[in-house]
Amino acid sequence: MLQILIVALLVAFCAFYAVWTLMPAAARKWVASVLLERPLPAFVAERLRGYTSAASGCGCDGCDRSAKSSTATSGATPITFHRRRQR
Repeated sequence: MLQILIVALLVAFCAFYAVWTLMPAAARKWVASVLLERPLPAFVAERLRGYTSAASGCGCDGCDRSAKSSTATSGATPITFHRRRQR
């Protein structure tokens, strides 16, 4: 009986994880805000607050911006040729 209970909990957790992962961001945000109205443990509530404050639809938080300036260099850039390794 204990084995069936453990398997049932694992299947339920995996199903919840799959639904949560494949759910659209707007629906995830709504579900998180509804769950935050209930008393939850601190670590669960903190994680759900992260979903309610997510504003953008992309997973990039500025990773496409480089630290260097995007202006063109004024001088010529040298080209370096590399030899192929012998097999």
